[in-house]
Amino acid sequence: MRTWPSPAIPKLPGRGPQVCLFDTSAQAFRPTSPGEVATLYVCGITPYDSTHLGHAATYVAFDLLQRAWIDAGHRVHYVQNITDVDDPLLARAAATGQDWQELAAREEARFVDDMTELRLRAPDEWVSVVESIPHVLAAIERLQEAGAVYDLDGDLYFSVQSDPRFGAISNLDEEAMIELSAERGGDPDRLGKRHPLDAVLWRHQRPGEPSWPSPFGAGRPGWHIECVAIAVDELGMPFDVQGGGRDLVFPHHEIGASQGHVLEESWPFARLFSHAGMVGYQGEKMSKSLGNLVFVSQLRADHDPMAIRLALLAHHYRADWEWTDADLTAATKRLERWRTAVSWPTGPPADKVLDEVRRHLADDLDAPAALDVIDAWAREQQVRGGDDPGAPGVVSRLSDALLGVAL
Repeated sequence: MRTWPSPAIPKLPGRGPQVCLFDTSAQAFRPTSPGEVATLYVCGITPYDSTHLGHAATYVAFDLLQRAWIDAGHRVHYVQNITDVDDPLLARAAATGQDWQELAAREEARFVDDMTELRLRAPDEWVSVVESIPHVLAAIERLQEAGAVYDLDGDLYFSVQSDPRFGAISNLDEEAMIELSAERGGDPDRLGKRHPLDAVLWRHQRPGEPSWPSPFGAGRPGWHIECVAIAVDELGMPFDVQGGGRDLVFPHHEIGASQGHVLEESWPFARLFSHAGMVGYQGEKMSKSLGNLVFVSQLRADHDPMAIRLALLAHHYRADWEWTDADLTAATKRLERWRTAVSWPTGPPADKVLDEVRRHLADDLDAPAALDVIDAWAREQQVRGGDDPGAPGVVSRLSDALLGVAL
């Protein structure tokens, strides 16, 4: 699919250090250690509503990772999916009397506008589930050949017991997995399943639902195999980082990794699993099911997108936090201070600023600490000024290149 235009990333002197991230599966900080090309897969939206700040916070986090990789001298191969046919989308279309394809197309377009205005680097491949169905079918056939698939009343299921490493991503016990599966789109209580956590691969056609022909009968894909087929097809295994919100650790990333292990007869699915925290609002996690959403498109109508981005960067990507109007007020003032500071013809030396911002971003994408470094330079500029004619330009370029904040 057509993506949005990626922003130009200014070149900086020197190179950034190797980036370390917290690996969910290892429960430890680990270097990302990519080769010449750093590979990243981040799970995309289900386009049945507008982009909210929880989405934006996750995508900004992995945009920071890409910028740090590029600064360290790597080329980046970034893949993101769009779940453009799934239960929530079909349910919203039915409830509102809309055509599901028109609903998806409208929300995808709004998402593109939001990502463009927030200056996120576009995926190199932005792949929809609908256009990847041939790859999904091929993956299911290979899983069948591996003996990992069974039929239940026309639906095909993946047996999690076919992967001896199942559970190694989330490190959860079975009871916790079953509870989360029930909360997050699974069907652990379905009669006839060999194991409560087995996941549907192909859902046979139901009345009123879209379907596609397949060797298994008309139907549509299950959730997890979609991302597996896209990631393996576009990036191969193992790729460097699997990213997404922390609510995807289980079941999505856990079961997806197991399907990948069996599909490719190799391990790991990804070298490192990185997850962003949850953004709350009005005392609850921001989510479409709860309806407590703050939409990026609405904020953009009245606020500079760079202030929105700064408001997100003020919180560490792995932290859970709650959005308030004060976040945007503080970010708007910060943006004004920075822009004023870089508008001067000279300023305090900025070499150390660049070094420290690089160091903080390489340390598990510590954006709040990086913002503090630029804040300190801007305060010095305001109080004492400086005589380095190149400093304002260096700070402006590093803010753009490393933080994605255009001054």
